[in-house]
Amino acid sequence: MATEGLGQVIGPAIVLMGAAVVAVPLFRRLGLGSVLGYFAAGALVGPSLLGLFTDPDAILHFAELGVVMFLFVIGLELRPQKLWALRGQIFGLGLVQVSLAIILLSLAGMAIFALPPVTAFIAGAGFVLSSTAVIMSTLQERGEIASPEGQKSVSILLFEDLLIVPLLAVVAFLSPVAQGDGGVIALVIALGGLLALLMAGHWLLDPFFALLARARAREVMSAGALLVVLGAALLMETVGLSMAMGAFVAGVLLSGSSYRHQIESDIEPFKGLLMGLFFLAVGMSLNLAVVVVEWPLLLAMLVAYVLVKAVAIYATARVFGGANLPALRRTVMFAQGGEFAFVLYTAALAGGVIDARENAIFSTVVILSMAITPLILIIADRLLRESDSSLDGVEKADGLRGQVLVIGFGRFGQIALQMLLARGAQVSVIENNPDRIRDAARFGFKVYYGDGTRLDILHASGADKAQVILICVDDRRAVSTIAELIQHEFPNASVLARSYDRGHAMELIRAGVDFEIRETVESALMMGTEGLRRLGWDEATVTEALEDVRRRDAQRLTEQVQGDIMSGRDNILTAPVPEPLISAKPALKGNLQ
Repeated sequence: MATEGLGQVIGPAIVLMGAAVVAVPLFRRLGLGSVLGYFAAGALVGPSLLGLFTDPDAILHFAELGVVMFLFVIGLELRPQKLWALRGQIFGLGLVQVSLAIILLSLAGMAIFALPPVTAFIAGAGFVLSSTAVIMSTLQERGEIASPEGQKSVSILLFEDLLIVPLLAVVAFLSPVAQGDGGVIALVIALGGLLALLMAGHWLLDPFFALLARARAREVMSAGALLVVLGAALLMETVGLSMAMGAFVAGVLLSGSSYRHQIESDIEPFKGLLMGLFFLAVGMSLNLAVVVVEWPLLLAMLVAYVLVKAVAIYATARVFGGANLPALRRTVMFAQGGEFAFVLYTAALAGGVIDARENAIFSTVVILSMAITPLILIIADRLLRESDSSLDGVEKADGLRGQVLVIGFGRFGQIALQMLLARGAQVSVIENNPDRIRDAARFGFKVYYGDGTRLDILHASGADKAQVILICVDDRRAVSTIAELIQHEFPNASVLARSYDRGHAMELIRAGVDFEIRETVESALMMGTEGLRRLGWDEATVTEALEDVRRRDAQRLTEQVQGDIMSGRDNILTAPVPEPLISAKPALKGNLQ
């Protein structure tokens, strides 16, 4: 009996994983992206085609945990001070965009599709809630979450997540079966739950993880991280807010914790798997029977709602000072509906505000809009590029053959390059900032235009012929992406990378780089050694102290990466340790020739 029950779980899991591992690589090879691959795989195994799954709603509800994990990781990247600095964008930019979009979509529903005012409002309010999963995945793949435009996108999404509470209150008010004061009570409960989470996070989270760390067991820390994420998500759902909002708040509260990097690495595998499951479940939810019967209405509503929402987004972006190109890119990214629309439509159906046919039509329009978004983004990426005039006087990387390839010509790359040129090394340099390339030319440096995160650019830059590749870009995610790409595609080259902090250094070492160093390391060491000299210590003692600090920190970092430190006294989970200084494979210690 137990074996049969286990088989009932494993069987569907194998089907889902099989559909994903076939569809996703195929769609990526076709240039259509992984998200569309997940959608297609879900539609294939769902009730509308093969019928291998008959209850996609149950899977979708479980798969929403992927969005929850994603928002938690995003929250870990945002300190409370930084989030507070975004309050103007959240309640300014977000409020204006959402309000304008709801008004225009409601008017479009009444004027174009002859919907009653209340029904038109519900349809428009649901469609205005953009897909957090699609947008955040896109921003992360492009490394744009920390950029100014990325922060604006995050602010708008946060406001839309908060908006679900008053929208559900409005549905309760409009419902003929609801109590008159239900909306006010729901709002009070939601605010009380949010306050309770903030108080618990401020006073309890750090002591909680400190207690778990004393156990010196990695699995206990992982369980604790999952407990915090799921507990915060469940609390917010219970009080009427979204689970994603609860996870995001928990992440923000832990962003300043000394356990942040450990928690992020524990959550990462669950996040990726559940995000894929979420997109699969959305694909399963597509009711092709409704599409066949109602396709003229669905097509018209899809086009109309996407265009009307796009007008609202673009107008808001320009009013708030956005340039034309960033405004168009944000418009393309936000023009679809999102997963929170299902929550609103389900509540409206339960409250008798809309009927079953309207719920099916509105939900299908949202799913179709999410499905076509990857295609629209691909087209937009090709059309919405910087004008060629911005590359005047800039030569693109093509056929380079240097002994050394330097990726990034900022402050760090410029200094590293001088060392190489001083001894006559044959060096090729690529940079993705045209202005920086022009400035370099004025000082006699030949720098080529190219994005090191792209495999075709690396080939054109001579990465397959280079003996040494220096990754000097000022972007943590880009450094990791480039390092992994080079290790996979150009394993014969020695890879030297600029790391950001302790967690990033460990990440790069695991990726197999031959040498990594933080840019602040040598300047900090030199200041410390000069301090010893000023105190009167002799040069031999100063040199000995310098080498001892380097040796001990390099050894500690190596032990942590290998996992041997879990049973030692310097456990990273139990006690703060100094930042790593330099790490290198033995073959590269000493002279770099």
